[in-house]
Amino acid sequence: MIHRIKKQNDAHEWKWNWLWWKFEEGESPQECAIREVKEECWLVASNPLLKWIITFPWFYKEETAQVFIFIMNEFEGELINCTEGELKWIDNDQIINLNLNDWDKYFLPLLDQKGVFCAKITYENWKAIDHKIDIY
Repeated sequence: MIHRIKKQNDAHEWKWNWLWWKFEEGESPQECAIREVKEECWLVASNPLLKWIITFPWFYKEETAQVFIFIMNEFEGELINCTEGELKWIDNDQIINLNLNDWDKYFLPLLDQKGVFCAKITYENWKAIDHKIDIY
């Protein structure tokens, strides 16, 4: 996880986040995840497992955000310093004790369950006000 303590004007400042990414033209969600993990922390991931698809309607500047979250357990390389924060391996049972974004509370209990989760989380003023989760 990344402790967001380095980036100026960061909406997630002082929070612990999963690694985030944005698609490049023509990428699949899996290709994007593998590329961004390598760019942000120099780890080469293999066999990512799609776990969550999340829709955040009107999340930022009236735009809807779509997030694909993968669990990645197979890596080569060593963590490097990151420009946005400090990277650290966190045991699953310790994640709940971190300063997290409020939407994480919906997903942490599902971390070890089987299936793919599709969720819609509605935000207002950077706070989750409604959510729906379907499990497949």
